[in-house]
Amino acid sequence: MSTIHIVGAGPGRADLLTVRAARILARADAVLYDRLVSREVLELISPAAELHDVGKAEGRQEEIQGHILDLLEDCGRRHETVVRLKGGDPMVFGRGGEEWRWLVARGWNVEVTPGLSSAISVPELAGIPVTYRGIAGGFAVVTGHRHPAACQEWAAYAHVDTLVVLMGVGRRAEIADCLIAAGRDGDTPVAFVENGSTARQRVVVTTLREAGTCEVNSPAVMVIGEVVNLRGQLIQPAHFNAAVDLTSLLQVGEAHTRQSC
Repeated sequence: MSTIHIVGAGPGRADLLTVRAARILARADAVLYDRLVSREVLELISPAAELHDVGKAEGRQEEIQGHILDLLEDCGRRHETVVRLKGGDPMVFGRGGEEWRWLVARGWNVEVTPGLSSAISVPELAGIPVTYRGIAGGFAVVTGHRHPAACQEWAAYAHVDTLVVLMGVGRRAEIADCLIAAGRDGDTPVAFVENGSTARQRVVVTTLREAGTCEVNSPAVMVIGEVVNLRGQLIQPAHFNAAVDLTSLLQVGEAHTRQSC
């Protein structure tokens, strides 16, 4: 019986992919990937694999989601190893749990491979730890796709030490207004990290009061809290080696796996 893998692609860089995910992609027969999966991650997929771009267009999410489910079953009937590849971690606002449940209910064998969530890794790579002793004892991750008029929903998060908002760029002014109305200080530092972990990464630092007026482009992670001020003390020149040879790393991992005690 075929196996459908729900796999997290991480925040963008291929060398931030898990070893397990890279190995699955290398032997995949079919891959359905989302809009935020980077080109360099896609390059790790087996050249023989069948590729399907299933990124959702604004306003057509439900229509496309139905197509994705049908396509997963179609690929499962024709292939042994099918991969549903999602940016970040598939269970963090990626509808991974919904697809998992749907597939299991229909009798499919499903395996999940977690990925680095952009909610934590993208701020971290930009010099912003989401927790820090004495500054932030906890954090919350929220989707920006909440009901347009539901300021009362944001009130529940107004006083969280660090608030990370995913998919919130288009509603950043509304989000900021709701949080301030709920008692959050308008001078609270805010950072937007665009295209996190990639060569196109850009960081915009502002305040909650000014968050709606600054120029920010999607995709970007929004971070609200005093930890943003740590960036000036922590950030250093990019230290990731863009030339990491993932093939060599995977071979080393396989060699260790084969070694006996």
